[in-house]
Parts: sequence; C-alpha cells; structure tokens
Amino acid sequence: MKKFALKLLLPFGLCLLVSSCVSPGREPGGGDHDVVIQNGTLYDGSGGEPFVGTVAIRGDRISYLGEPVKLRGGTMIDATGKAVSPGFINMLSWTASALRRDGKSQSDIRQGVTLEVLGEGSSLGPLNTSMRRRSDGTDVPWTTLGQGLEHLVGLGVSPNLASFVGATTLRVHEVGYENRPATEAELERMQALARAAMEEGAVGMSTALIYAPADYASTDELVSLAKAVAEYDGLYISHMRSEGSQLLEALDELFTIAREAGIRSEIYHLKASRRGNWHKLDELIRRVEQAQKDGLQITADMYTYNASSTGLTGVIPTWVQEGGHEAWMNRMREPEARKRLLGDLREQLANQPPEGIMMVGFENEELGKQFMGKTVAEAASIRGQSPEDAIIDLVLEDNSRIQCVYFSMSMDNIRKKIALPWVSFCSDSASLDPANATDMTHPRAYGSFARVLGKFSRDEKIIPLREAIRRLTSFPAANLKIRNRGNLKEGYFADVVVFDPDTVTDHATFKKPHQYSTGMSHVFVNGVQVLKDGEHTGAKPGRVVRGPGWKGHLQSE
Repeated sequence: MKKFALKLLLPFGLCLLVSSCVSPGREPGGGDHDVVIQNGTLYDGSGGEPFVGTVAIRGDRISYLGEPVKLRGGTMIDATGKAVSPGFINMLSWTASALRRDGKSQSDIRQGVTLEVLGEGSSLGPLNTSMRRRSDGTDVPWTTLGQGLEHLVGLGVSPNLASFVGATTLRVHEVGYENRPATEAELERMQALARAAMEEGAVGMSTALIYAPADYASTDELVSLAKAVAEYDGLYISHMRSEGSQLLEALDELFTIAREAGIRSEIYHLKASRRGNWHKLDELIRRVEQAQKDGLQITADMYTYNASSTGLTGVIPTWVQEGGHEAWMNRMREPEARKRLLGDLREQLANQPPEGIMMVGFENEELGKQFMGKTVAEAASIRGQSPEDAIIDLVLEDNSRIQCVYFSMSMDNIRKKIALPWVSFCSDSASLDPANATDMTHPRAYGSFARVLGKFSRDEKIIPLREAIRRLTSFPAANLKIRNRGNLKEGYFADVVVFDPDTVTDHATFKKPHQYSTGMSHVFVNGVQVLKDGEHTGAKPGRVVRGPGWKGHLQSE
C-alpha cells in the first residue's frame, strides 16, 4: 500500500511545490480548517480510482478535497500509507437498545460505521398507548418514529441514525397481534401513519415476513402500505417471507410489491438458507438481474458470514405465536397445541438440524450458565429429551425466544453475493462493547465491515478496495436517498474514516465473538473525531439522518 501511495503521489509533486508557496489568506478551502488529513490515499466513494491527496474539515462539513496541499488545521493527521474514505453505512442495525445503555457504538465505530440504519420490521414508532407501556409499568417518552429517533440522539450517540418505519409496528398499532386481514379503516389509518413517518424522515418501510405478526399481512396489504411510502420516494425493504424452501416464491412477492406500488425495493440480508436450498441463489440472482433490466429498481444487502442469528422462532411456526407473547407461551402448554407444534418442529429440524443451532442469548441466568454456547442437540441430550421437546420447554423456562446462531448457509454463496454490484452490507446486529457483554452473540456484531475490507477484498480479492468502499458508502446512501453523505465531496457532511488496508482485520469468532476488529485508525462523525489512533474518544456527535420525504427538506427548498 505504501509503494502504491508513493506512485500516486509523484504526479502531484509540482502541485505540492506550488501549494507550499500559497499565502495564508489564499489557501484552498479558504482560511484555517479544524482538521487536515494529509498524504492519505483517497477513496471518494464513487468506485473510481483512488489518489493521494488532502482532506480538510471545517465544522461538520468537508471543506477541502483534492490534490496534496499544505493547509492549516487545528488537528493535523498524516495518513501516509492509509486509506481515507467516507464513513460506512450499516444497512440493518439493531443497536437502538445498546445505544440507550452506552451511546458509543464501540464495535461498529471501530470498523468505520458512521450511520446505523434501524427498523427491520419493527421501529421506534409510531406507538399507541399500549405499545408505549414498558414491562415495568412506565411509558417510553415518545410516540412517533421521529420523536423516538430524536430521543435516542438526545441521550448522546456516536454514530448517525436513520430508520425505516416498520410494517409490523404499523400493523400492531391498528390490528394488534391477531391473525386476520386489516379492515379497510385500519388499513387507511396504517397508510396515514406511514405517510406521517415519511414526513418525519423515515427512509422507507420495512417488513420482516417470517415473524409473527408480520406474516399475517397479505401481499395486498403490503402493496397498499408501500404505495403510501412511494409517494415520498421511500425504499421498500424486506426480510422476505422465506429464505429457504419458498425463497423464489418470496422473491416473486417482492417483485409484485415493487411493481404494483411503483416503489424501489431491497432484499434484507440476501441468503439461500439450509443446504437443500443453496442452489436457488443462482436462480434468484438471475431473476433479480432480469427484473432490473425490465425496469424494477431492486437491490439487496448482506452480512458476510455463513450463519444467521435469530430466536428459536426461526423453527417455531407463527401460528403458535398469535396473540402476542403471553398467548404464545400459554398455547405451548396446551396438550393439543403442543402435539401439533412437535410435528411442525420435527419437520423444521429435518431441514435445519439441531446440531447446527447454537444458543447464545438467555433471559434466565441459570439456563444461560448451563446451555450458553451449546447446540439444541447438545441441550436435548443433556436434558434427556428430543430436540423438539427441548425447544418448547427451554422457551417456556426462559420465557423468551432464546437467541440462537443458525449454521445454515454456504460460504461459496457468500462469495457470490459479495461479487454482486447491487449488494450493500449490514451487520443485522447491535453495536457492542465486550465490557458490557453478558451473553454470547454472533461475530457479525464485531466484524461485518472489517471482513469486507480485509478477508474478502484484500485477502481473497473478490472485489477491489474501491468497489468495497463504494458498496459501503455511496451505494447505500443513494438507495436511502439521504443527502450530502456517502461521498468525500466538498460541502458534504464530514463522516470520514482513515484505516490501514494492509492490516484491517476482523477477530470475532463464533465461540469467542466479543473481540473488536482492528486496523481502523481515525473516525469522524459530523466533523467530530470519535476514534483516534484506534481508540474511542468518548465523543457522541451523532444526529438523525432523514430520508427523502422529510418535511424539513421541503421547507428548506
């Protein structure tokens, strides 16, 4: 990398000589800067060829970007041999709760993530009276999605935050947890709530259609909601109704929604799950690329591991969960319901073997001590039960869905997806701090983005670094229709990262997940340094980043 940087620097030698003679009052960018990053190899996010140059920051904006020049700055950084790029975008983040506890977003900041996109299926709002009520009897201090985001940022957070409005949240707001179609009046109110969320700055609408009560919604209901979001040029993004045996049918539903609602659409965490379905990825790719040629705007995102993570609800059917948590727990205690459920679980486990389901998150501390990190098969053997009986009883004893890691994907497919130019990246996780860890977790919480830069770009050379950066920056920013972010450009917000492409590495493993990635040197969010020489500064300059329908955009135009 250093040799490459020197070669790039040579053509600018004359420019350096000239710039050294520029008088203080005539500096590029005009006057002093707060931060000047010199001699780095600049990747502007476009996917074009990098070049050695200078980046300067004044306030919350990039004040200079270009050839190497001598500038005055309050903070001077020599980035020789390092890459300088826009901050990265996590297209699917579950970090809202973690940010309420801490705000630093340690594991993602240390990978260069400056924007966390929340809201897969469920979102911080809109909330009705019962949805606002916490388990301890108190109420959350917000009602709408915009208020929820502002509340979170008001607590102090290091990254920027954006969010989809969740279709599940809209449905629960009006229909509750019942397995039935929404009435015409309920659907109209859900559309009105979606429009209000878009005007508050939602980047679009999300669905999570393998979970209850989301999968109680028909395609027609989703089309109606998506039409309301399309009025604001929002994005429809979906955890599709199946990622396994019905993968291609689920894709057809996404196409139907995109076509009938006239809406740009994205597939959350693209995958073909369970061995018998791995071959379907090739056909999915073919169909997406044909749909793109036919005029549909379809994209996807992914995480870079061959295991997913969700609750035991990944194998528990949604019919048993109707009515909400307490109804679900009670139904599993009913002899007839249990008998039916055991049959469904046996069918699920025939395709997703219990040896490939590792339990990593419990509510019951004693259960966690006994079974944390063990597979369902191991737990069943210890308990002297069948795997399906063990699943039911463990969920009842823990009074939760029990978070698990599912080893269900192909590494060859991971590499195929990374090579696709229409796929961005996500963690599908919270941003964590090992100091606060009580459970195990999926290593994607610590390594999703470093893995793109290190393992798959540098080491395996699946995509060049400039393309990896494009897919982490300007590409998702364009899909989200957010303004003045995602590129290194003068006047853009100064979300800037500096890292060593020769050493950036993920260290988290499935057995030892709580390990930070390394190689990221400096991270700036809105011009404020949150990572310095690889360590968090404690700064919390994060803001709400709003989508295309935000009323504030209209008022400023």
